[in-house]
Amino acid sequence: MAPEKKRKGSYKRVLLKLSGEALAGKEGHGIDTDILKYLAREIKDVRDQGIQVAIVLGGGNIFRGMKGATQGMDRASADYMGMLATMLNSLALQDALEHIQVFTRVQSAIDMQALAEPYIRRRAIRHLEKNRVVIFGAGTGNPYFTTDTTAALRAMEVGCEVVLKATKVDGVYDSDPTKNPKAVKFDDVTYLEVLNRGLEVMDSTAISLCMDNRLPIIVFNLHEKGALMKVIQGAQIGTLVH
Repeated sequence: MAPEKKRKGSYKRVLLKLSGEALAGKEGHGIDTDILKYLAREIKDVRDQGIQVAIVLGGGNIFRGMKGATQGMDRASADYMGMLATMLNSLALQDALEHIQVFTRVQSAIDMQALAEPYIRRRAIRHLEKNRVVIFGAGTGNPYFTTDTTAALRAMEVGCEVVLKATKVDGVYDSDPTKNPKAVKFDDVTYLEVLNRGLEVMDSTAISLCMDNRLPIIVFNLHEKGALMKVIQGAQIGTLVH
């Protein structure tokens, strides 16, 4: 097997974006404890190498605001419910990480002191410097913004070098690879190409934020064991959006 090509350098502080569906397992909803344990081990392996890890989780395995809005709910109310769903996922991942001795802090954009710290940028950076994993919950705290946008925003605020978008496929394709066997995978793609071609990487607000601030995004398959470590070390797997 040919050696994997390397991207430039490796990363020291990263933002890992996980969808809520990534926690759901085969059921398609709820939280699969086996997947939680797997994710926690993958994150621990990276943390143990001195990599500073921040995480943003979606809530689609429990409740999706946009879907609620299309079913007649007020969009703002539906989005707030989605934010609460992200907190359930954040607390579940925190528990899984702390079971394997990874110090973790959950910071919430909505005040809920009994469960999590409030989001404070300088405190989050200090936690990262102390090698604690920081999980940002409750989105931006505002309706109409997705957790993709939260990931881009928080990554820039705390000085992450890259957004790692974990998915169930091994990168970005020109069409859905589960439906089109001839779909072509991109090794790298520009922000403008993603926007102009409507490629399903992150929503347009998140892509625009990353483009304006030159924050790279790497889309990869987290369910491939060791993939997170390889991506951080610079292996050319997945798709680089730059």
